[in-house]
Formats: sequence, structure tokens, C-alpha cells
Amino acid sequence: MTAVPLIEMRGISKTFGGVHAVERVDVTLGAGEVLGLLGHNGAGKSTLIKILAGVVTADSGAILVDGRPVEIRSPRDARALGIETIYQNLALTDNLDATANLFLGREITGRLGFLQDEAMEHAASATLARMKLRLPSLHALVSSLSGGQRQAVAIARAIHFNARVLIMDEPTAALGPEETRKVGVLIRELAGQGIGIVLISHDIHDVFDLADRLTVMKNGRVVGSCLTRDVSQDEVLGMIIAGELPHALRAGVA
Repeated sequence: MTAVPLIEMRGISKTFGGVHAVERVDVTLGAGEVLGLLGHNGAGKSTLIKILAGVVTADSGAILVDGRPVEIRSPRDARALGIETIYQNLALTDNLDATANLFLGREITGRLGFLQDEAMEHAASATLARMKLRLPSLHALVSSLSGGQRQAVAIARAIHFNARVLIMDEPTAALGPEETRKVGVLIRELAGQGIGIVLISHDIHDVFDLADRLTVMKNGRVVGSCLTRDVSQDEVLGMIIAGELPHALRAGVA
């Protein structure tokens, strides 16, 4: 029996001023799967993901979670379904420490409204331990952390609030090789815990080693989806540029 996808987007379309940003797009994501979403700027990746994240509302199509149709009309709707997004700028506040950033806007307070600092620090420590991650100090300002550590804080914030789907926009951009490797290890660890992860990139080198499956978009449409192990980087690059499936995959899409 085929497992029901964690997320299924069916026939998603969105038009801006007569321009088809996304046109009849079908995408699926399984629990514990890492999906690489590839394509040049303007391919439709960002619009598609903003629809899933509740930032933009689709003109038509359906979104299913665990096989059930859902309505996602705001980021709050998405978060209630366990869909969290980590944008490239990470949305961290440099003059606050890791714990304060993790709970930013969703702080733990007591009956009188006072912040429960100890409870938040304990929860932050537990979340980082779940991710098998260690920071120099939970009290260090985010501005003092490395790029990879900042990425980890942003991921921890999503995971703490029970993310089942993690959307990551260019997660290794501007990171050095070692920090890229560490973020990759973290992504695989989270996938191993059953979290579905979407990696958005216009660079196949960023995601090829991490993704279980690749979906390529061009001009608002899906060129095709394939298991990463079934294609070479050159074949995927051809999909991005030419907008066509490799010859070996034309008989069927993985």
C-alpha cells in the first residue's frame, strides 16, 4: 500500500496581473522526506511555497495534509497545521540571545503576564538536544553566532513549535563548506525524525546531496520530479535550463 503523502498540492495556480506565476502545479512531500525544489529565479518556486506557507492564497487548486483537504489562508493557518518556513534572512533579532529568538512572539508567560525565563531556557535546551545541536551558550547574542549556528536557531524555533513540515529557503546560502556540512547533518537528523523538509534553491549543488527527490520548475510549471539517485547533476541542470525531462525519465516520472 502506498503511504499517504504528508503534503499534497494539486493543480495549484496563481496569477499576478495576468502573469501565471504558478500554473496547474502538482507537488507531494512525504513524512521524513527531503524534497529539493529547483529552478531559476522566476520559475515559480517562491510563489508555490508562499501558498503552502499561507503568505499567498492560490487562485485554484487544493492542498491536502495527511490526505485531508485543508484551507491555508494565512501563516497562522499554516503553523496550526505544523507547516513552518525558514526564509533566507532567517528573521532573527541580532540583539537578543538564542532563547529569546526561539520564543520571539510566542513567549512563555505566567498568570500575571511575566516572562518565564527559566522555562523558556529549559525548553530551548531540550529542543537543541533533540536536534543533537550545541551552541556556545544560550545567552550569547545571535549577532555573535556563526551563519550555521544562526540557521540552527531558526530551525530550532520551528521545531519547538511542533513543525511537521519545514520549508527552507536557500538554507546553505553564504555558508562555508564546514557549516554547510553541519546544516546538512541537521537536515538529515530532522528528516530521520519524520519531519518533511522542502529545500528551495536555484543551485542544484546546494541540494543534490541532501534531497531524496527533486522537483524542477520552469516558467510557473513543474518540469518533472525524480528520485535524486536516478539522475545526474547534468541531467537536472538540463531540466532547469531546457524545461524538459531527461530522455531516460520520459517514459515515467518517479
